[in-house]
Amino acid sequence: MSVITTERHDDVLVIVSNNPPINALGHAVRDGIKQALEQAIADPAVKAVVIRCDGRTFFAGADITEFGKPMQEPQLPGLLEWMESIEKPVVAAMHGTALGGGLETALASHYRIAVPSAKMGLPEVKLGILPGAGGTQRLPRVVGVPAALEMIVGGAPISAKKALEIGLIDRLAGEDNLAADAIAFAREIADQRPLPRVSEKQAVAEPGVFDAFRAANARKMKGFEAPEACIQAIQAAAELPYAEGLALERSLIGKLLASDQSKAQRHIFFAERAAAKIDGLAAGTPLIPIKSVGVIGAGTMGGGIAMNFLSIGIPVTILEMQQEALDRGVATIGKNYAGNVKSGRMTQEQADKATSLLTPTLSYDDLSTVDLVIEAVFENMDVKKEVFGKLDKVAKPGAILASNTSYLDVDEIASATSRPEYVLGLHFFSPANVMKLLEVVRGAKTSDSVLATAMDLAKKIKKIAVVAGVCYGFIGNRMLKPRQDQAGQLILEGAKPSDVDRVFLDFGFPMGPFQLADLAGLDIGWHRDPTRRETVREALCAEGRLGQKSGGGFYDYDEKRNRTPSPVAEKIIAEFAAAKGIPQRQISDEEIRERCLYTMVNEGAKILEEGKAQRASDIDVVWVYGYGWPVYRGGPMLWADQIGLKTVVDGLKRQADRLGKDFTVSPLLLEKAESGKTFN
Repeated sequence: MSVITTERHDDVLVIVSNNPPINALGHAVRDGIKQALEQAIADPAVKAVVIRCDGRTFFAGADITEFGKPMQEPQLPGLLEWMESIEKPVVAAMHGTALGGGLETALASHYRIAVPSAKMGLPEVKLGILPGAGGTQRLPRVVGVPAALEMIVGGAPISAKKALEIGLIDRLAGEDNLAADAIAFAREIADQRPLPRVSEKQAVAEPGVFDAFRAANARKMKGFEAPEACIQAIQAAAELPYAEGLALERSLIGKLLASDQSKAQRHIFFAERAAAKIDGLAAGTPLIPIKSVGVIGAGTMGGGIAMNFLSIGIPVTILEMQQEALDRGVATIGKNYAGNVKSGRMTQEQADKATSLLTPTLSYDDLSTVDLVIEAVFENMDVKKEVFGKLDKVAKPGAILASNTSYLDVDEIASATSRPEYVLGLHFFSPANVMKLLEVVRGAKTSDSVLATAMDLAKKIKKIAVVAGVCYGFIGNRMLKPRQDQAGQLILEGAKPSDVDRVFLDFGFPMGPFQLADLAGLDIGWHRDPTRRETVREALCAEGRLGQKSGGGFYDYDEKRNRTPSPVAEKIIAEFAAAKGIPQRQISDEEIRERCLYTMVNEGAKILEEGKAQRASDIDVVWVYGYGWPVYRGGPMLWADQIGLKTVVDGLKRQADRLGKDFTVSPLLLEKAESGKTFN
């Protein structure tokens, strides 16, 4: 069956796309639209044309799999230029999501109608590119420059109601009556001339609007190339004739498509989808229904985990050992929902419904009927095993038992039960109600159904899930350890904390390791004995420097928590190094990068060697969504591919004497570097 069909409704020709799942504008769709429009032009009885889509959405974008390949004619930019020029009115009828090339198709149509639930947007900036089929030139001419800047540079979709307000669409259709309403609209405007062609309008910009937008969004855009290119293209729409603006748009997208940044952002787009595929898991593996959840621990992590399920309508029973801790945890959940209402992320009704589904308890017996239990207690193996031993006695047969452990052996935790096949790790990242990443840790005996259920549930709670094998720290924290170890050693050898952090900030991380330590609090896990100073952190804590909360840690902080390098901390570090007999020296930025970042790549290669990650791109997803790795660098493994694995190996060999007596270069990394291969 053809992806494009036509329907005649007297004097209106309806062009229908049926290219599931998202009606992507691939070659067959573009060619089909062109042939259908030629049919409409050639038939004098056709007075107007409607373009709509079957399935769940209007065209939701270009076919991204065509990126980087020779494009077949008709290409979308040329097709839309021609479509806009024809002498019979074309109406775009939108439902679902009209994104990217889909919205550009609507903009090149003469009229636009949409159902109230539709959403429209130009999200190309999130792939490191810009709308390349006239979107940067047409949208400002329709909705004005300020709205176009928000939509194109921000990349977020807008509602049909908002689209009507700003003039992006001409009218709303009935929610269940789009086809009929679009045909009626086409008949209504069939004889109107001249046809409204967006390319013939002029975008007008107030003086200073572009510089003001850059200034207001500087922090969000820092490091990214595509947002500035989008601004330049929109500026061209306001300052240049349409044809010249279009030429600039095409020049800019050509450069962006060839850039490492866009390749990295597209890599993450595909990597995120690949992560959902589980090697060795048969299609149709039965899922376990999850209609209720138990959470053990009502602290920051447990409360955040609970909110994920409450927010999608799944009842949660939350367990604590002490009434005071339970009350505090429930109050924090309520406060978080109140914050969501205040910020507009949810309505009061939605917040009330979520909190009504929460049952606090002090008794394990109240977990006897839930389908899934997630423990979020202190990170100690004995404590975890005690919890799972109790759960084994009270949880119903077939219930999934999950640990939120960050580092510990899930198989050893499972050994405390009589049902290891129902045990796995669900490692949420803090704050668990906000962070997107979920490491799903597959134990040696975890059943396929339990694993498949966890991955399916992750989608429902809007998490990006990555499967990890059992090892210390799994994927993310295992790779974090060499980075943190080297950062700590570097400051003993003479680098200042601010030097190390600056290298990370320049790379694109939102924070450096010492900023992060001060934010979290240096006293996490501190033994509270000021006479025991076995690490720099202990030495700082012994002097009352606990991080931001105490006004000083690795940095000094003012009352607004603005940081400045601390001579006091640097003196403590130097004295600690001297006591350990470590001479201090000047350390270059290159050495900091090699010792902190190349060692992460090396550990990632070992994770792949051992089969603890399914694919290199899974590692990249973990680091982008869980640890702030800049998306425009594509994750540690893709970044290593881009700079060259030989570069990484050479850097590690250069630093080998400083990396510790147990350091070894990964054989997989060596083999790939020597043979000129890549991880991805």
